[in-house]
Amino acid sequence: MNRFLGTDTKHTFVLTIRDADTIAAALRQALEAASPEERPGLERAAAVVEAAAAGATQVRARWVRSRLAAVGFAGDVGSVDAVKALRGAEPKLSLLAAVELQRDAVAHPE
Repeated sequence: MNRFLGTDTKHTFVLTIRDADTIAAALRQALEAASPEERPGLERAAAVVEAAAAGATQVRARWVRSRLAAVGFAGDVGSVDAVKALRGAEPKLSLLAAVELQRDAVAHPE
């Protein structure tokens, strides 16, 4: 793997795959066809998936706010200036990643 990626750390990145929506949809579909005995377990599983997805989004939202605070940004988290400040704090973030993280922060205010 090092050969493929090389040893140059300036291109290091972390890919986060969030599939909670897919899992939740599969659980809802299973619930539609579930027998009465299966329903409680599937309902509990669906609740766990929803809670985990919400928790991950809140972690990202807190991270965004901490990075903005670190660069002294005190404006509107939903603004273009916030995206600029976030990318200034984390220069390796792409514009798309910064906007997605900003959406998480807007969706989960403190």
